[in-house]
Amino acid sequence: MTDDTPTIAHQLASWALAVAPAEVPERQRELAALRVIDTIGLIFAGFQTPAAAAMYDMVATQGGRDESTLIGATQRVPATSAALAHGTFAHCRDFDDTFPDSVVHPGSVVVPVALAVGEAREASLDEVLAAIVVGYEISARLGAAAGRAFHAHGFHASAVIGPLAAAATAARFLGLDADHLASAFGLAGSMSGGLLEFATEGTWSKWLHTGWAAQGGITAANLAGRGFRGPGTVIEGKYGLYRSFLGHDAPALDGITAGLGETWHGEGAHFKYYPCAHVIQPYIDAALHLKSAHAIEAGAVTAVTCHIADWAVPIVCEPRAPKILPSNEMEAIASLPYQVAAALTDGAVGLHTISLRALERQEVRALAARVEHRVDPTLGHAFDGAIEITLADGATHVASATTAPQNRDKVIAKFRANAGAALPPENLAQIETVAEIGGDLDLAGLLDCVR
Repeated sequence: MTDDTPTIAHQLASWALAVAPAEVPERQRELAALRVIDTIGLIFAGFQTPAAAAMYDMVATQGGRDESTLIGATQRVPATSAALAHGTFAHCRDFDDTFPDSVVHPGSVVVPVALAVGEAREASLDEVLAAIVVGYEISARLGAAAGRAFHAHGFHASAVIGPLAAAATAARFLGLDADHLASAFGLAGSMSGGLLEFATEGTWSKWLHTGWAAQGGITAANLAGRGFRGPGTVIEGKYGLYRSFLGHDAPALDGITAGLGETWHGEGAHFKYYPCAHVIQPYIDAALHLKSAHAIEAGAVTAVTCHIADWAVPIVCEPRAPKILPSNEMEAIASLPYQVAAALTDGAVGLHTISLRALERQEVRALAARVEHRVDPTLGHAFDGAIEITLADGATHVASATTAPQNRDKVIAKFRANAGAALPPENLAQIETVAEIGGDLDLAGLLDCVR
């Protein structure tokens, strides 16, 4: 890089602020609308957790300017507080969308920021959707550069990348120029973190990571807009994001800005249709398909083998004891044996699957003990694999476990299941119109529906 070459942060900032809502491709706008609907449903689903209850109580009682709607409540709170709460709630069931290459969860960071700051600045719904598209693109590109290296080093990639994506999203509403947003990226990099140690005890710090990233990105953008300077070399610098977190494993960064505005990597975030680690989703789909196609009864299953990539084993297969007998939601969410056993037992997987009552079922525990994994060295970084089910009569049924495509109808159905207990049918129907091109619902109307 020569002295005249803009830093990566400045290149990203210039692009992020230049994208006009009218320039957003229709496909990206449609996906952004579905991300809004999905995330609102996830926020309501998160309400049911003790972690969300603690966060809600803190945010609702700490006071501050009434800038942004606190979803599910009649009150308004500071935009940073709304983003903190909603970002945490939306991740509380691990039901939020994911980039397969980096395992970054963009929606629980970007959408809460766009809704909170957009409302505070009286933005239009089109402006909010455009900001979401930009936030996803920043998440995709920064995440893809590292792949799964952040996780390999013990860091939650969503918490490392999230503050920068949040800063870009917020900056579009705050009137920042490219220099200020580059500074905001620099500040946001010092807010990156997120340890994977939560997995040891099944604790809740994981849920906080996305909310904290959302709040941090807004704070970084607000400070930079007031002249508080951050390092423009935060991405490629000697002590920048990648070298500091990854050391000798820091990747080449040349591709981060390639094709900006031409190739939209943000659309690669896959929606989740089950509340579990994303790598488990294809195996659930395959198990449900085989159960339906061959009328498989759980009691007749003598063995299940899941062919899986080696990188996924420590996430969803080992250590084996808590994977077979999960004792809390966190362990159930990250257990391939338990989730597959539940799918074969119930013929469905949903929020009920990770309830404490469901975890105690002896028939599911017994079947989970018969679900084993086999590393397939031909599998790469995708979530795909295969599942093999053997029955007591000796019959064996095999199916590919492949990542489900983006499915609008499934996202809407998931939203209705997650928000249906809290919102009346007319509100659900109104929120769903966000996904319609040319719909007449504005941002204020959308937020009226979720109070």
